[in-house]
Amino acid sequence: METLRVPDVTMYTTAVCPYCVAAKNFLKSRGVAWTEVRVDIDPDARRAMMETSKRTSVPQIFIGDVHVGGFDEMVAMDRRGELKPLLEAAP
Repeated sequence: METLRVPDVTMYTTAVCPYCVAAKNFLKSRGVAWTEVRVDIDPDARRAMMETSKRTSVPQIFIGDVHVGGFDEMVAMDRRGELKPLLEAAP
């Protein structure tokens, strides 16, 4: 499967988060690559995630500068037809 050229996708995760795994599988199924930031092993990354997302839960997903939210919000965006245009907005 070819990987799409998309804005940078950043996902803040932990090792034992089932929603993180689901989000990664969801993006992978669409050919989207992402950068994973493990907040369970990097306290500075956790602080940065909390500052930018205003949330403490994972995953927190950013597409470019847009905070998508967690797995449920990403899937909801996809169902509304809002995710694909965001992913196709190549930098």
